[in-house]
Amino acid sequence: MAETYYKVIDGKKYDKQMIEIAEATTAGQGDGRISLADAKQLIAAVTDGGRYTDTEKDTMAYIRDKYTFTPEADEWFRDEIRRFAAR
Repeated sequence: MAETYYKVIDGKKYDKQMIEIAEATTAGQGDGRISLADAKQLIAAVTDGGRYTDTEKDTMAYIRDKYTFTPEADEWFRDEIRRFAAR
């Protein structure tokens, strides 16, 4: 069976790598928020295909709903996504 790039949650497809990054970076240690270093891992997962797909947008909306970013990470990530999406 081929490895899937998606994770289905409540019947909706999300980017598996992005979900796994959010889960891994908020589990166990720290304060449970997505830090700037974590956000840099997320942006790498978003930009790896060269464009910001609808699935990635849906995944980011899910991550923003379910996880908390530090203020610094939130501002940096939003700026990076805007820059990337504008290209």
